[in-house]
Amino acid sequence: MRPVPDHDQERDFTIRPAASDDLEGLAVLYHHLNPTDPILDGTIAEERFSAILAQPGMTVFIGFAGAHAAATATLIVVPNLTRGGASYALIENVVTHADHRRHGYACAVIGHAINEAWKAGCYKVMLLTGSKNPATLRFYENCGFISDKTGYQIRRP
Repeated sequence: MRPVPDHDQERDFTIRPAASDDLEGLAVLYHHLNPTDPILDGTIAEERFSAILAQPGMTVFIGFAGAHAAATATLIVVPNLTRGGASYALIENVVTHADHRRHGYACAVIGHAINEAWKAGCYKVMLLTGSKNPATLRFYENCGFISDKTGYQIRRP
């Protein structure tokens, strides 16, 4: 698989895995992803975030514009018994803060996550979107994804 370039277009933009003190910045970013979601109680949010940080194969990447959390994506690497034992990866919860959109930050974070998946020996990286917005679909295509499979989901009633 070809490496995916990190599209860090600005000098003060850095990407790193989330740490325990990043919960507040992530909560702000996730509000930009799903503004109608209820705000989690602080204790529950801390418990869930601790579980995420401790989960093997799961990494939340955050891109910072200076000191501000500007974009994020979660990478989940899944062990596998097919494809010669090569893992596969999922990318979820991609979002850019509204004040930082159109700078290439989300694409840079996605590219970083994909490169980490390749380093982990994954044979593919999957991403689903519920968006029908042509601009959103073009964005994911510009990040290197192709729409050649059919995705299904089932949600809890």
